[in-house]
Amino acid sequence: MHEILIEKKILARNDEIAARNRKALSGKGVYAINMVSAPGAGKTSLIERMAAELKAIGIGFAVVEGDLEGDFDSRRIERHGIPALQITTGRACHLDAHQVSHALPWVFAQTGIELLVIENVGNMVCPAEYDLGEDMKVMVMSAAEGDDKPLKYPAIFAASEVLIINKTDLAPHTDFDIKMARDNALKVNPYLKVFETSCRTGAGVAEWAGFLAVAVRGKR
Repeated sequence: MHEILIEKKILARNDEIAARNRKALSGKGVYAINMVSAPGAGKTSLIERMAAELKAIGIGFAVVEGDLEGDFDSRRIERHGIPALQITTGRACHLDAHQVSHALPWVFAQTGIELLVIENVGNMVCPAEYDLGEDMKVMVMSAAEGDDKPLKYPAIFAASEVLIINKTDLAPHTDFDIKMARDNALKVNPYLKVFETSCRTGAGVAEWAGFLAVAVRGKR
């Protein structure tokens, strides 16, 4: 009982800061997405692929990277001309709103930014509970995972507005059933918008980027 009360207080405090983050981002006209997944689902590769598509559409964006250690992913993204800020969480398995609040001055110092992409730490449990102040939570799962993941980790799918099934080029070489994964996810959350992408072939990335651009411009 005591532990549950402490957890509720932590989440309530997080929600307060997240609301301030959302208001600050909205005040600057910045749309924010929070990308969540299991480790290795391909979030960073997808952001790299999105870079060219969003540049072509005319959407400027920056990335806040969350990882337990190192700046490997932020350096990858910077190679595409996208500003990226690394947050190392140490032993914490997720980003929280307080960490993101400290990144916002850096975000607002960037020029021509309409979109903030927050790449959360690879984890399918805690990120479901922690609002960061984003406008959209984007769940990424890959064809290298089980198609029953939505039924095993329903909270993260229920909390998301978008599901991206990534690495679809691997599906023919695995037992992963894309239709089953999609159906399982929609059982948990029938309002999910589902995209299928391959960062190796580029399939589906333009469609996802186009959808995101409409959401970003809808906030103007």
